[in-house]
Amino acid sequence: MAVSKPSPMLPAPASDKGLRAGSLGLVGNVVIGLSAVAPAYSLAATLGYVVAEVGTKAPAMFVLAFIPMLLIAFAYRELGEDTPDCGTTFTWATKAFGPWIGWMGGWGLAVSAIIVLANVAEIAAIYLFKFLGLESLADNLLVKVGVGCFFIIAMTWVSIRGILISERMQNVLIAVQFGVLIVASVIALVKVGFDKAGPQAISPSWDWLWPSGVTSSQLAAAIILCIFIYWGWDACLAVGEETKDSTKTPGRAAVLTTLILVCTYVLVAYAVQSFAGFGETGIGLNNPDNADDVLTILGDPVAGVVMSSLLLLTVSISALSSTQSTILPTARGTLSMAVYQALPRRFARIHPKYMTPAFGTAVMGGAALFFYLVLALASEDTLGDSVSSLGLAVAFYYGITAYACVWYFRRTLFVSLRNFLMRGLFPLLGALAMTWAFVQSSIDMIKPDYGSTSFGGIGGVFILGVGMLVLGIPLMLLCVAGGREFFSGRSLNAGTEVKVPDVY
Repeated sequence: MAVSKPSPMLPAPASDKGLRAGSLGLVGNVVIGLSAVAPAYSLAATLGYVVAEVGTKAPAMFVLAFIPMLLIAFAYRELGEDTPDCGTTFTWATKAFGPWIGWMGGWGLAVSAIIVLANVAEIAAIYLFKFLGLESLADNLLVKVGVGCFFIIAMTWVSIRGILISERMQNVLIAVQFGVLIVASVIALVKVGFDKAGPQAISPSWDWLWPSGVTSSQLAAAIILCIFIYWGWDACLAVGEETKDSTKTPGRAAVLTTLILVCTYVLVAYAVQSFAGFGETGIGLNNPDNADDVLTILGDPVAGVVMSSLLLLTVSISALSSTQSTILPTARGTLSMAVYQALPRRFARIHPKYMTPAFGTAVMGGAALFFYLVLALASEDTLGDSVSSLGLAVAFYYGITAYACVWYFRRTLFVSLRNFLMRGLFPLLGALAMTWAFVQSSIDMIKPDYGSTSFGGIGGVFILGVGMLVLGIPLMLLCVAGGREFFSGRSLNAGTEVKVPDVY
């Protein structure tokens, strides 16, 4: 039976927020998750720094970081099956712990999106210029900031136009990313195997998968970096209400996305380490000039100028893809918060034609644009440190989600072995891992020599990471006056039924 749509000018009831239900299948949902992660950009920006921390053990770090991600994906899947809601962390944490923690969980997700949007937009511009051979423009602050701003505005517009056009665009972009990464990695490993990679190459070793000899501080720093390269798969759940079989498909897509990512990352890490080696000159991974991008510099040595150009284009496409797919889940999070009266009612407005949270999407794009302009014009070092701080926000809201799973299902944990593992033990272990990573990294980041900036003897990475989270407290207090139904626990609580919308 068809259901009537709510007025686009008023918040929809919890059972039907006005989104285009049933638009995505399993493949489309996985594509959204993968594109939000931006694997090519994430590897280019992070692999060198992981190697700098742990040497040959980078593949082990990818596997170690994958384990808590998989455990937390189980928590997302269980909560998504029980309460399929585009608010994800906000909704589930509110039902488990109440409105205050729930609101801060939603803010943690928004913070991570704002930080990453500012960075991926600029990366998309820089690598596009490099692909076009316009190196001078890639180093011109005003030009790259201008193009970065254009990308944020353009991808915000695409997100407003609807989930279907977003999925179709992402299908193409994600195919290019994985195609180039896998082909380049296979060629590199084949050349190493046939001793055609050059004197700097080394034979791959199974020992790279075992984290022996890594200190706790090195481990924490590497894991926080790896959290960044995995972050984004939870976009699968944020578009769950627009997915077919929304109680099952998003959770499966989240688990599948993390599995695809770990396999890809380990393959690329092995290929890069084997081909480049660990020398301090040339393409060696211990050459400090290569730390900020050990991926694209291998293009020409691996397969000539064509592969070099393809890798540059792939990183640009990856960042551009993430710019758009990061806006999607965050705007839907603000939609859910507005529906339950945790944000002003305007955030619950649905575009009458495109059936998207147009106002929330525009606000998220605008917030990212403002953040980008402030940091980019302040200094490149400050913008770079914001990426390092991203792991804190991600660990914060992932941890809250996993703890919420354990507490929300606490009365049924011992009903079956499956419940105990999937709703209790696994999410709890994931939550504890995120807590450890957050605390240990905060201790390390507070030191003035951590990152590229410091203020008053405190590391700039710590100030940006913790400061952005703390900013949520006064913003939450501003929302209290207009959200008494929410903050008193009447509009959303443990007993609130969140129904799955019918397909229009």
